[in-house]
Amino acid sequence: MERSDALVVGGGPAGLSAALYLARYNRSVVVLDSWEGRSTHHQVNHNYLGFVDGIAAVDLRRAGREQLARYDRVRVEDHRVERLARRDDGFVADDRWSARVVVLATGVLDHYPYFLGWESYVGTSMFWCITCDGWENRGRDVVVVGHTDVAACEALQLRSLTDRVRVLTNSPTDEISETVRRRLAAAGIPLIRDRIAGATGEEGRLRTLETEGGATLHLEALFSLQGASPQTDLAGQLGVPLDDSGYVVVDTEQKTEVPGAYAAGDITALHSHQVTTAVHEGAQAASAANHFLHPPELQAP
Repeated sequence: MERSDALVVGGGPAGLSAALYLARYNRSVVVLDSWEGRSTHHQVNHNYLGFVDGIAAVDLRRAGREQLARYDRVRVEDHRVERLARRDDGFVADDRWSARVVVLATGVLDHYPYFLGWESYVGTSMFWCITCDGWENRGRDVVVVGHTDVAACEALQLRSLTDRVRVLTNSPTDEISETVRRRLAAAGIPLIRDRIAGATGEEGRLRTLETEGGATLHLEALFSLQGASPQTDLAGQLGVPLDDSGYVVVDTEQKTEVPGAYAAGDITALHSHQVTTAVHEGAQAASAANHFLHPPELQAP
């Protein structure tokens, strides 16, 4: 079994940031990356200060790996962790890697509409975040997909960027409240109670949605507001507490209630799912973990 100072589970912005900070504290680190999650799609991030033309999420991941390659005490493994256990001297992943501390950066799984070829549109014309991609879709014909007040309110917010917005429930149920329905009607936003049967498009650009009811909806962008599931199975294996929405509970230093276990990125909060937030939390988790690794005589009281 390979022993290191720290295990980082997840190779997105949060995990790579944590690994970089730990490397610069001269800690030995193994990053275990399943190559899943939001930063593996075609998304271009325009909100990260300093990247004038934006940067593709996959390029940011690639650059992060190249940056880590300069540190000889860091290794990145393409591996999906199935089992994570606590031991007296730290943590063990899949009976292959052990470390005194672990940083969980496993992200969330978005509930995109599923139809033939759906993945090819993610990040190019199918999005989940108005903060990230609303600006680039100003003036366009947009369909917001979701059957809750959250989805409907996102559609109302999009009206500040385009006057061509519709809501498609894509669900057998419709949970949009009467109050929000009235707001949609007042804003001139149609509410379509139907489900997606298929789509047409090319090179990642949606052209139409075909519904089970037989309608054809022409569009230029789709915003999916069907929610996301935090990937917290490994946190559960460690006995890390979760909040009522299923996200990992951490303090301001990204510490969980399990000594030596930290969490960073989208798995820690229902809101503020941003690359900038993930990078910050990864750095904070690594700094707290580094302090934990110091012998008591080097720790401030």
